[in-house]
Amino acid sequence: MTLATIRIIHPPLASMIFKSLFFGKRSLVIWVAISLLLSSCQGQSDQQSNIARQSPRTNIFATNATQRTELQKQISEVVRFVFQDSQGTFWFGTQNGLFKLEGQSLKLIDDIKSEAGNNVTIKSITEDPNRKLWVGHTDGISCIDGSHVTNYYESDGLISNDVWTIASDHRGHIWVGTIDGVCIFNGQQFEPFPLPEGQVDTTLAISSTRMIHSISQDPSGAIWICTNAGLFSYNHEKLTNVSAYLNMNTSIIGEIYRDKDGHLWISAKDGLYRLHDQQFEHITKQKIEIGKGIGSIAEDKDGNIWFVANQHDLYQYDGSEIIPYEKIEDNKGPVVFQIFKDQSDRLWFVGYGGAYRLENGKFLNITKDGPW
Repeated sequence: MTLATIRIIHPPLASMIFKSLFFGKRSLVIWVAISLLLSSCQGQSDQQSNIARQSPRTNIFATNATQRTELQKQISEVVRFVFQDSQGTFWFGTQNGLFKLEGQSLKLIDDIKSEAGNNVTIKSITEDPNRKLWVGHTDGISCIDGSHVTNYYESDGLISNDVWTIASDHRGHIWVGTIDGVCIFNGQQFEPFPLPEGQVDTTLAISSTRMIHSISQDPSGAIWICTNAGLFSYNHEKLTNVSAYLNMNTSIIGEIYRDKDGHLWISAKDGLYRLHDQQFEHITKQKIEIGKGIGSIAEDKDGNIWFVANQHDLYQYDGSEIIPYEKIEDNKGPVVFQIFKDQSDRLWFVGYGGAYRLENGKFLNITKDGPW
């Protein structure tokens, strides 16, 4: 379906698109050996289960002492999210909490806690118009206003403590995407934002019919919501199921990305899509095998699109060809959860294994000591 067709069926949508664009002695010995084995297996299982809950899109573990030593140098074994605020400050959301880069050192924001006082895994970060930082994590959301941290939980009205994405709109209202849908915080109270139910993604360790993957606002003011029920836009108090109008073959949408030319890229369960010059294109169709969908997307300084497929594979698209990034022993990088372009047009790749930047065609490991 072309955008021309969409314009005929739904004129406001076409216009909006263009504008917006995880016993015995022997018996005793045998019994002890079995007990130790079971205990070891249980410990390993608990560890893997814990990481899977925090990072459901990967199940890869360091297998030798060298790898473990390298991981200990990292900002965190798992870096879920990197964010650069309006003042240029970097923030790193990890399985060990939130870190702020101050000068050449990282500072842990240790006031971000669960309601029981436990540590949390940071999944999403945004900044509101008043330069307050808002953080979504595994037990609610937190607001950082200077040196003061305020935590909000279900007991405060939050729809669910299992938060996956957070965004601020132009009014300063905070949109919170959770495993159980969306709610909006206006500074005083949380209001639910009703959305249709979708389907459970059986390829992920954590999923639900109301799963929200990402929320963002475009320059025109429209809110874009990526869910297990499709891609939705909300503008002028009207909710539109964009994926339905585009006749997409899947309702599971991971995120949208707007490139420097205003073209809209959509990561979906069945591939990567683009809205461009009145055409809706399935970029990866019959070009690469898609089983677990497309993940994060970002554009480099040369206009190439980088994206993650099937949770582990990294690709570059130059406008005509999809090029797989071949990982070699001395240039592997992380298992990528997020690709992020900073204010200096540098690409960051963060995930299981730490944080990296792509410089001169190679992954540069950014550890606790930089280089920043």
